[in-house]
Amino acid sequence: MSEKKSVRPAEAAALLGVCRDTVYVLMRSGRLRSVKLGRARLIPVAAIEELLSATEEYAA
Repeated sequence: MSEKKSVRPAEAAALLGVCRDTVYVLMRSGRLRSVKLGRARLIPVAAIEELLSATEEYAA
């Protein structure tokens, strides 16, 4: 089975170690890319990796 390419906000929150509300704040601010498909909001796994990379660069 192939690895997931996108996750829902609750799954993204678990991956990032933050609450779901924080994920929505990040999406609204433009720091975390997301896609809307029908009623579902999906976050590409690559967008989570980009956010973490940017955060690491900022912290260094």
